[in-house]
Amino acid sequence: MFRLTSLNLNGIRSAATKGVESWLAKTKPDCICLQEVKAQAADVEGRFEEMAGLKGYFHFAEKKGYSGVAAYSKHAPSDVLVGYGSREFDAEGRYVELRFDRPGRKFSVISCYFPSGSSGEERQQAKFRFLAELDPHLARLKSDRDFILCGDVNIAHKEQDLKNWRSNRKNSGFLPEERAWMTKLLDETGLVDVYRHLKPDTDEECYTWWSNRGQAYLNNVGWRLDYHLATPGVARLARTEAIYKQEKFSDHAPITVEYEMTV
Repeated sequence: MFRLTSLNLNGIRSAATKGVESWLAKTKPDCICLQEVKAQAADVEGRFEEMAGLKGYFHFAEKKGYSGVAAYSKHAPSDVLVGYGSREFDAEGRYVELRFDRPGRKFSVISCYFPSGSSGEERQQAKFRFLAELDPHLARLKSDRDFILCGDVNIAHKEQDLKNWRSNRKNSGFLPEERAWMTKLLDETGLVDVYRHLKPDTDEECYTWWSNRGQAYLNNVGWRLDYHLATPGVARLARTEAIYKQEKFSDHAPITVEYEMTV
């Protein structure tokens, strides 16, 4: 089994103080994709280059204390791609791809952090530009190789994916345009939402993010923002899923899927 976890850390140094490394040592994923690392190379060097026996590969944002993604792996990749070729968004540290190629097979694991538009219209428009760029990139990638994209997508796709969907219909993360983009990614580009493949009918147990305002976490007023998006052949190998909520490392919960495959 290939155990793959995705988690938005909301700062790797902050999550480390809350026990994320001990949890990784216990759960022993083969690979973990992290988003919102909020660090630079100097912060990682000598401290976070490895965690729980996994070697890390990073895409840092140019802006300090902002964004950034990582993918830690037990297996050495055959290649590492940092960024997806975007003049605008590669500067924000949003994409790192580990390739595990061998004769007769091309396979990638991608850690990706989608922009949030919740701070205002300027960032919402940036989010739309990101979505417009990413879809054709993933379509091209799908035509060449199998992959799993893990990440904080910052979109709740359907009404069952957030608690208060009626009051959030005009808010970033649940806008009609964002939801339509996700539908197109699944129905036309042909990727598979692996969690929904395994758990098509769940609602409140599916949440992976809770606002820090009020008692959202305590009352489970959450959103499903963290995904495994896979090419169909890989998605068919998914066997189990788990969203871990017994400890709180950030405002997101880690989601782990086990695939019946090797890399």
